[in-house]
Amino acid sequence: MKTKMTLREWLPLIGMTISAFLVNTSEFMPIGLLTDISKDFNITAAQAGVMITAYSWTVTLLSLPLMLVACKIKPKKLLLGTLTVFAVCQVLSVISIGFPILVASRIGVACAHSIFWSIASPFAVRVVSKDHQAKALSAIVTGTAFAMVLGMPLGRMIGLQIGWRMTFLCVGIISMIVIAYLSFVFPKIENSESFSVSQLPELLKNSKFMIIYMITFLFATGYYTAYSYVEPFLQKIAGFSSNLVTITLMLFGIAGLLGSYLFSRYYDDHHFVFVQTVLFSFVSTLALLYPASINMYTIILVCAVWGIAAMAFQVCFQAQIIGCVSTATSSVAMAIFSAIFNLGIGSGTGIGGMIYTNISLNYIGFVGAVIVLVAAMIGFIKFRSE
Repeated sequence: MKTKMTLREWLPLIGMTISAFLVNTSEFMPIGLLTDISKDFNITAAQAGVMITAYSWTVTLLSLPLMLVACKIKPKKLLLGTLTVFAVCQVLSVISIGFPILVASRIGVACAHSIFWSIASPFAVRVVSKDHQAKALSAIVTGTAFAMVLGMPLGRMIGLQIGWRMTFLCVGIISMIVIAYLSFVFPKIENSESFSVSQLPELLKNSKFMIIYMITFLFATGYYTAYSYVEPFLQKIAGFSSNLVTITLMLFGIAGLLGSYLFSRYYDDHHFVFVQTVLFSFVSTLALLYPASINMYTIILVCAVWGIAAMAFQVCFQAQIIGCVSTATSSVAMAIFSAIFNLGIGSGTGIGGMIYTNISLNYIGFVGAVIVLVAAMIGFIKFRSE
């Protein structure tokens, strides 16, 4: 019989969930503020998208190297140090006097992101008993979902009212409060057996991992081909007002919570069908993005289904990775997953920017759908026997 989680388990888990919310909010914020940032620095929205690409490529290139170095640091010191770098770089974003400085500060945030998402889920399951590890993982995912529900839309509202810089300042201040909180409640847990570079070839020989990473890259590329420019798409193509864009982005995030719930309800018993439903639903929503833009209600519905599929995918594949590796390997496996996903984000943002600049904003959904369709077909062929 399972026991209830104790306060000693809940307190650090709450702090890590809030941290997940802040890190993901910070990652998504520039998407919701892209137009205002571009105006402030007198550049186009596509040029401002460079900071999204720089962020994702930094995570891609540094997730694994930083984790290999950091895995020797005591977990509590590593967590607090990572969040401190994150908070300081938020402040640097606030005081940036030119776009290159803003990009540099975002690269600093990306370094903190690289380590945080490598350790968040593995640390969360270690601060609770074995009976509650699934709940701990769910809590971290919930922090991510709430970043999409409240983080980006609230950041956008703050940015529209008092300037985009104040959005970054708010994140920095809250981060410092969380650091102080975690310094008291996060337990001193010992390092697991260290992972060395010599073990990487063995990990990378795992064919299931390679397929998961390939699907992840294609999914993220197709996803962000459209999502990185969803704000200008909703304004310029769908004709939404700034407030309606904010509401739509909030609904996108709320739908993500439903995706997380559906995962917990159906994934274990219907693994293959669930994953394929998520992938092909995602293809459909991207393909319908432009056709649905003729009507306010249809485009909002498409965005809601998009949000469900996006969150369900991320929970599915994180759970698969953590479930089939050892404790020592989990942080490194998650670092690779984060790197691959962010490589896809950078690629997608770049592709979307080229389409936006050279062809038409109308087509970002169609191109994204084709890319994710390839991922769905690979998943169907490789996993149907499971």
